[in-house]
Amino acid sequence: MADNAISSDPAVQAQLDRLARLSPGADILGLERVTCLLERLGDPHLRLPPVFHVAGTNGKGSTCAFLRAALEADGRKVHVYTSPHLVRFNERIRLGGQLIDDAVLAEGLRDVLDRGEDVGASFFEVTTALALLLFAQAPADACVIEVGLGGRLDATNVIPAPAICGIAQLDIDHQSFLGTTMAEIAREKAGIAKPDVQIVTQRYLRATATAVRDEITARGGIGLERGATWDIAAYRGSVYYRDALGRIELAPPALSGKHQILNLGLATAMLRHQTALPMGEAALRAAPRWAHWPARLQRLERGPLLDGLPEETMTWLDGGHNAAAGAALAAHFRAVLPDGVKLMVILGMLANKDAASFLTSLLPFTRELHSVPVEGHACHGAEIYAPVAQAAGVPHRHHARIEDAIASVARAGSSDPLLITGSLYLAGTVLRANDQLPV
Repeated sequence: MADNAISSDPAVQAQLDRLARLSPGADILGLERVTCLLERLGDPHLRLPPVFHVAGTNGKGSTCAFLRAALEADGRKVHVYTSPHLVRFNERIRLGGQLIDDAVLAEGLRDVLDRGEDVGASFFEVTTALALLLFAQAPADACVIEVGLGGRLDATNVIPAPAICGIAQLDIDHQSFLGTTMAEIAREKAGIAKPDVQIVTQRYLRATATAVRDEITARGGIGLERGATWDIAAYRGSVYYRDALGRIELAPPALSGKHQILNLGLATAMLRHQTALPMGEAALRAAPRWAHWPARLQRLERGPLLDGLPEETMTWLDGGHNAAAGAALAAHFRAVLPDGVKLMVILGMLANKDAASFLTSLLPFTRELHSVPVEGHACHGAEIYAPVAQAAGVPHRHHARIEDAIASVARAGSSDPLLITGSLYLAGTVLRANDQLPV
């Protein structure tokens, strides 16, 4: 089942099983199938509330969380489409701020599949068409839509005229789909640019920035670059955002990690530069504290999975899986770990991810590395992690299950903090086992 899309609701599961039978069973890019499917559904993508469209390699989901928090703080009703889900398929679609109800989900999937079962649409294309159909039917003030993969050929890129677009941080990822160089990947991400639509971007290395700028220009978009049009920085316990409209003092984000300041800045710049929904500064100030995004440096509660750990153990969960994410995690723990304290790390990564590049920054802060499979997915085994850990002088143990890895950490009797990381799919397994479902 694509993306571990299973449901405890029989009606939803029946449609997910049907989708699995009808879809190609693999990621495919292109707009032809989703456009055909949407046409059969009455072109709902042409009848949406103002759309905030967000691409990027790292940080696009957090940016969407900040956008949603600010819009809702301003009293707006917001539809949200993100991926992947962590535990329940319902997490992908929020209608007016609420996770989609099972009955609505089952009926919507049935409707989309009834009308398009011969289109050959992928799992993500069907899911996208469903979200856009529901967003057009249910009243709301705004839609926040996260790109799934890339940008130019992503199914969400059927939206003809968003209120504004944004591109979060960029890194090497999904090379088999997007290209092997940063410039190629950057051009694919910037492919969400639309004629005369503003698109807010982060500050990138020169070659990447040039590729983004050139693609936006070629598509007739209006680029708003960090450092040139807007900026954000932390100083003495506060965060300061500035642009041509002035400066705003914001609280530090409740989401952990200094990298979240950049995601907050991207969301703030998108809200400040769009004209579809005028925003009050009070809502922008509320967003850093209101935003919540699971499995991004999330502090886990005590639960069934963690009960065997020492009471004082702090446990963090993060779905990071590329070099930039590893560097961001390292930067966070460099700042917060007391002298002499290191991490116990439990890691599981998909087979198409570069484990060595992810671990490079993190291993200097690691006392022990415990690796696990990613349930239901092709993933790395001990033979990938062991030489990387050995080269860094870090003890490594491989376990068959996440429960076994937790038990091994507990037996060590260490009060060092624990980080579970490497995959959003592993994060979903952890949240389910710990009885801590996203809401």
